[in-house]
Amino acid sequence: MKSLNLSFHRWAADGRLYAILAAAGFSLKAIFVKLGYAAGPVDALTLLTLRMGLALPLFAWLLWLSRDQQAVKLTRMDGVRIVLLGMVGYYLSSLFDFYGLEYISAGLERLILYLYPTLVLVFQAFASRRRPSSRVVQAMAICYLGLGIAFIHDVGMTEQSTQVIKGAAWVFASAVTYALYYLGTGAMVHRLGSMRLAGLAGSASSILVLLHFAVSGNVATLPSLPSAVWLNAGLMAVLSTALPVYWLALAVQRMGATQAAAVGSLGPVLTVLASWLLLSEPISAFQLGGLALVMFGVSRLKPKPEQKAAAEQTPVGAKVAEGEA
Repeated sequence: MKSLNLSFHRWAADGRLYAILAAAGFSLKAIFVKLGYAAGPVDALTLLTLRMGLALPLFAWLLWLSRDQQAVKLTRMDGVRIVLLGMVGYYLSSLFDFYGLEYISAGLERLILYLYPTLVLVFQAFASRRRPSSRVVQAMAICYLGLGIAFIHDVGMTEQSTQVIKGAAWVFASAVTYALYYLGTGAMVHRLGSMRLAGLAGSASSILVLLHFAVSGNVATLPSLPSAVWLNAGLMAVLSTALPVYWLALAVQRMGATQAAAVGSLGPVLTVLASWLLLSEPISAFQLGGLALVMFGVSRLKPKPEQKAAAEQTPVGAKVAEGEA
């Protein structure tokens, strides 16, 4: 027991514990969404509204944690950028993701979302008008080969292949918007700090979702929703939204952005295992093979040793504010 406590404190001190907790929290988001859908008659917008409404005070808590008397003051342009980040981040990216989870498994959803680094590279290539290196192209090819294997398997396992295609398209749209969010944080994370930016962008997203629901949803149905729907939305807000942001910020402080992101690669594996344990989603050799290829491909996109020092200065705020939607 004493050695276990020593290991626990050592992992907390060097950041590994917080990185693992963050990866676990983010990976459970899709599980809570699927459990919320199974708990009662609730649509994507309503479930997302519950999540973001309950998360709004938690984003305010993140802002309180990141308070600093020497922090730079927000300008009007900062406000515009934060609203835009909130729009493509937890609002559109999450909404598209929730739509997709109405049709596909949590395991396939996580696999598609995990492709967002490849989309970031594509957007960067267009913006800089530079062709990606052969190493990057090969890594992207491996990623999409793995996704293709898993996708074809999921399509073949159901008679409703059209729904799988529809769900995958929604989640891919979520990955695209999240990649745009990641790119958008680059200029602001150094100015505002990762946790402060996450709190601001998350708060903006929450307000946008609540406004969307006020216009398109039915507020009168909220009190009549089953308690299990509220419970899963609450767990999602705490365990898969606010706390992972906080944990990842602690991990980055202690072990650096590159190593924290490496631990975060456990996410897809944890989602597949959780979906098997909690949702009884089947795991096949095709899924595991596709997962392995995607994870290997993404690992090949990491910076080379001589680039790691520069990578530590990259916009971790996007990863901190993940959702991964």
